[in-house]
Amino acid sequence: MKSFERLVLAHLKDITGPLLDPLQFAYRANRSVDDAVNMGLHYVLQHLDRPGTYVRILFVDFSSAFNTIIPNLLLPKLTQLSVPTSVCQWINSFLTDRQQLVRLGKYTSSTRTISTGAPQGCVLSPLLFSLYTNDCTSKDPSVKLLKFADDTTLIGLIQDGDESAYRQEVEQLAVWCSLNNLALNTLKTVEMTVDFRRNPSALPPLTIMDSTVTAVESFRFLGTTISQDLKWDTHIDSIVKKAQQRLYFLRQLRKFNLPQELLKQFYSAIIESVLCTSITVWFSSATKSDLRRLQRVVRTAERIIGTTLPSLQELYSSRVSKRAGRITLDPSHPAHSLFELLPSGRRSRALSTRTTRHRNSFFPQAIHLMNT
Repeated sequence: MKSFERLVLAHLKDITGPLLDPLQFAYRANRSVDDAVNMGLHYVLQHLDRPGTYVRILFVDFSSAFNTIIPNLLLPKLTQLSVPTSVCQWINSFLTDRQQLVRLGKYTSSTRTISTGAPQGCVLSPLLFSLYTNDCTSKDPSVKLLKFADDTTLIGLIQDGDESAYRQEVEQLAVWCSLNNLALNTLKTVEMTVDFRRNPSALPPLTIMDSTVTAVESFRFLGTTISQDLKWDTHIDSIVKKAQQRLYFLRQLRKFNLPQELLKQFYSAIIESVLCTSITVWFSSATKSDLRRLQRVVRTAERIIGTTLPSLQELYSSRVSKRAGRITLDPSHPAHSLFELLPSGRRSRALSTRTTRHRNSFFPQAIHLMNT
């Protein structure tokens, strides 16, 4: 069955790919978690370069999102995305009248027939959810709605204290969820404000369905901890702690006289992978003190293994260049237009930045690296 699902998946991607929301980053070629975070930060930092601005970011949580898909609501959406009727009928059959039971030890429940939601663990389920939520978009250019599967983030770019567009889009999101059988979990939905104005006034709280949204100072967004001051010490603290814990296992393997090549492979897979988690997001904006802490982990590993290892600067530059190169080759990527070539066709036009925090973010740094 899963082999056949893969055939249907490839067919659906070919049909719907050009019509998908560009700000849906999940389950798509040349899209990643880092792309979603970098794109969101770019909107925030670009907006904050202007005076009299601040940003409100709503991190939305759905209750059992994949389990709430209604086939009768999905099929019209597929039709609008040019999916053939025969494929729509097959998907409807695939999602409806499924037999399900629960087994616990030697006990088995009675069988129930399920016609709601996408089956857990199926190849098609993630894409079907993306297609189901494809028409959930922001209508106002000052509000960005980023999606990574069921992780949905609403970014309100506020100018001169006018929050009307942001609040209207939040209301429209709640209405859309109600119409499409998606339950907003107001207890886990939180909001973070990024405001660098000299004398910011107290902001009115946000309410969704008569429930006040909790305000937070930091949030773990797609694996990256973002703070309202846009500094990375909290995120880097967790990286250093996790990497140092894993150095213990490297020392144990060294005691067992494991060959140096295998020790390097272990370091690359288990420790370097932690140090480089979302490195394109935070490295260029990290403080020198935090970068020294990270590099000390690398030097400790070098002493244990007895050889030199790639520095974090080398790894960062390599990954940024590779990522930027792939974005420039993909016109469908939402960041493609940022890499605008100069008339000579040899270099990209530098992004206009007023603040250091914007200048040190991914896209300005990527363009700088490509031009040097």
